[in-house]
Amino acid sequence: MKKLISTKMGFFSIVLVLYWLKTYLIYKVEFDLGVKGAIQEFLLFLNPLSSGLILLGIILFSKGRKVGRRLIIMQVLLGLILYANIVFYRFNSDFITLATMMQTNNFGSLGGSIISLMQWHDLLYLIDIVVLIVLYNMVKGNWSETRIKIRKPLTILAMGVLVFTINLGLAEADRPQLLERAFDRNYLVKYLGIYNFIAYDTIQSANTSTQRVLADSDDITVVENYTKTKYAEPNPAYFGVAEGKNIIKIHLESFQSFLIDFKLHGEEVTPFLNSLVHDESQNFTYFDNFFHQTEQGKTADAELIMDNSLYGLPQGSAFVMKGDNTYQSFPAIIGERQGYTSAVLHGDGKSFWNRDEIYKHFGIDEFYHEDYYDMSEDNVINYGLKDKPFFEESIKYLKEMKQPFYAHLMTLTNHHPFTINEEEATLAPAETNDKTVNNYFQTARYLDEALEQFFNDLKEAGLYDDSVIMIYGDHYGISDNHNKAMEEILGEEITPLKYSELQRVPFMIKIPGVKGQGTNHEYSGQIDVVPTMLHLLGIDAQDYILMGTDMFSEDHKDYVPFRKGNFVTKDFTYLDGVYYDNKTKEVIEEPTEEMIKQKETVLHELDLSDKVMYGDLLRFYKPNDEWKPVDVNSYSYKKE
Repeated sequence: MKKLISTKMGFFSIVLVLYWLKTYLIYKVEFDLGVKGAIQEFLLFLNPLSSGLILLGIILFSKGRKVGRRLIIMQVLLGLILYANIVFYRFNSDFITLATMMQTNNFGSLGGSIISLMQWHDLLYLIDIVVLIVLYNMVKGNWSETRIKIRKPLTILAMGVLVFTINLGLAEADRPQLLERAFDRNYLVKYLGIYNFIAYDTIQSANTSTQRVLADSDDITVVENYTKTKYAEPNPAYFGVAEGKNIIKIHLESFQSFLIDFKLHGEEVTPFLNSLVHDESQNFTYFDNFFHQTEQGKTADAELIMDNSLYGLPQGSAFVMKGDNTYQSFPAIIGERQGYTSAVLHGDGKSFWNRDEIYKHFGIDEFYHEDYYDMSEDNVINYGLKDKPFFEESIKYLKEMKQPFYAHLMTLTNHHPFTINEEEATLAPAETNDKTVNNYFQTARYLDEALEQFFNDLKEAGLYDDSVIMIYGDHYGISDNHNKAMEEILGEEITPLKYSELQRVPFMIKIPGVKGQGTNHEYSGQIDVVPTMLHLLGIDAQDYILMGTDMFSEDHKDYVPFRKGNFVTKDFTYLDGVYYDNKTKEVIEEPTEEMIKQKETVLHELDLSDKVMYGDLLRFYKPNDEWKPVDVNSYSYKKE
């Protein structure tokens, strides 16, 4: 045994086994991949082997002692990739893609969040490296300077290909069309492994980059025909009622709807928002079945969807990946049709999420970023400017804007890791073993207080009564990695269906001169906001390529697609191949033809949206004879 270990092939075998076991152990401990049944468990165990044989096997072509050093270096690199995904997954419940890696300019602002995701037991993931370094120094003296006979590394590589072929065959048998309909990265990692997923993602990214080159005007015609078929006629009672009114859109960071009316320690977490929902004199309409539809882009995805009625990308952020696309966004449309000026106000760096570039393509006139705010130490926490000073300072910019205006104000404090100074917290934290969940309620209360202050400032500035006020949540704050603590908070099990229900985010709107509806139970999502707003302004949404429909329309399509191909309707929910009855919460064993057809419609709609984004198809589309494409050279966001 000792003699075997001291050989190059013996050392290779040890590296391979340690890599294999480490990867499988991390799969089990760190990732919630939803493994079901013996076949999936076997594939989870098997899938690291093929990538290990190939990636480590290539090193065997090296000469002499370089084999050992390079094997260790490769083990370190693979370990770093794996650990980066561990940290990423702890917050996002997702895996890093090539598109995500291209967003490295965002990482500087994520420092505090990343550190909070690291845990002490992560040091155990270095044990294999320590073992290999010690072992290499013990055995390298027995190695010759000649290369291993070429047939051995070739055999190892052939074995890797064979194992991958078997792996893929079993995966396709258990999950047909796994690669063709790869909406869910969890599935790809579960069946094929993290490194094979990375290879697949790289190939897919290369393929999508060619789609723009190959696209032509015929492609947008197919999309146009679909959106016109889906179009919902405006409700005559609401069409044009907001024409000429200012629009103030308020972004509630990481805010989920379960916070509305929720009490912690006997106190309302968000008393002000609760009053907007329940006090009829406020004249708000609250959509309590409104869902976020974001994916890896999170906040940036929400911005994209809410201003364009197109879905975010299945991987990465369109703000980064497709920042140079042609867009026909809401601010550009109302600017051209009704003379609106537009602005985004956000107490963070202007280049974060590539905003300083993509906003030009959206036709946004002004971007008030960190250069316009007092970013002194007392005013900043975690990601950027605290919400209270942000709102307080933003009033002066709103007062200066030419009316009618569209102003999008983006909050920051209620963001992971939900940090707040003790003296600013007016609510005690929750009492679970999960710090993230505990702090979430404190920063949500702070956001609620900041919003109340802002409403008072708007009234004092004379901007409240004659403005449309729109409030929305951008994405979840608590991922499914915190289900155990959330079960304590909510007093019920977080099943897949319950977690899906928790993806509701607030959407509430006040329209000057229009009596609020109170609570509207219509099922809707971020994709529906643009057509709703266009109709409120008296602009027919039918001219534009929009995937959503007017939420006030009697013809509103009340199914809500999610990026991975899941969706929810009033009566049933589809999640990862399983249909659920929304009323009984039970699995629907035999879905109806209507349910299956709805699934096909959702997948078709997502595919068409992707074609628009990847092919930059709006460059071929003219909504009407008066339309003039946005001239990006007309915009600059430098503070003078």
